Amino acid sequence: MPTTTQGSNGQYYEAKVDCGDKETVGTWDYNAWELKLDHIETSSRCKVEFTSTLSKEDYEEYIKNGVATRRNTYRGKDITELWKNNSLYTQIENGTFADIYVGDYIKDNDNHIWLIADLDNYLYSGDTSLTQHHATIIPATPLENAPMNESATTENGYQGSQMVKTTLETIYTTYIQPTFSGHIIEYSNLLSKSLNPEATSKYPGRKGASSSWGWYNRKLDMMDEINVYGSTIVSSSLFDTGIDNRQYAIFQLKPEFINSDGNTRINYWLKDVAFSTDFADAYYGGGGSTTRYSSFLSGVRPRFLIG
Repeated sequence: MPTTTQGSNGQYYEAKVDCGDKETVGTWDYNAWELKLDHIETSSRCKVEFTSTLSKEDYEEYIKNGVATRRNTYRGKDITELWKNNSLYTQIENGTFADIYVGDYIKDNDNHIWLIADLDNYLYSGDTSLTQHHATIIPATPLENAPMNESATTENGYQGSQMVKTTLETIYTTYIQPTFSGHIIEYSNLLSKSLNPEATSKYPGRKGASSSWGWYNRKLDMMDEINVYGSTIVSSSLFDTGIDNRQYAIFQLKPEFINSDGNTRINYWLKDVAFSTDFADAYYGGGGSTTRYSSFLSGVRPRFLIG
């Protein structure tokens, strides 16, 4: 099966793998620069033939296809060693994601588990276009429990919440910056910043809905309903969504990660305003979003980008 890769001399190669008439199937992984084999037999023998016939444009198209394969494949492999030797960042920065798949995870020095939730899913988003290749990271379970606001209100939207003003800053300096220092990407995010208390929420029978948004430079934020579920459920208005208008690949491929980590079921805040007193909350029972008074203690399970 022919694939392509770039050799050390800068030429672009087509790689043809022939394992004879046996059941063994061989392919050349042009991103990882290695032979991949399926259905290996004891006496399997494969021939790899390289031919320098491809244009740069053809090669780049194969690279894109490889990234798409990684984004649409759940693997769940421990890639802590890539994080320790920094090759993780090289594979992200060059856009090949050579040995990175959705669901792969890093165990840090304090035994926190960090999941690869998606790859390049915010590419070219923002009022200033995000052009860096990136991996979207989430913790396997909430890092802490905290309220969205000290009082039961959503009057200043997500951007004006206590979660954004103080809690996430503490989360960043305590857990994230020490683990991924120098590789956390700042990007432009569109966040709700005010509430119309008289507007009818999309939540039945409730008043209060997000009424405006703005662009902010961010390194860390809570997920929203679409990131998690693929659609809005109790979100009050379009101002809750912004660029978070696509479901993360990890939740598409392994939906049990929405409300659990193995046998551990979890609750955590989402950044959608539900109505005047409540934000959305991912419910441990898995039955869709529920809502909590802003002052309720729920899990802090944020997302951030590395590259």
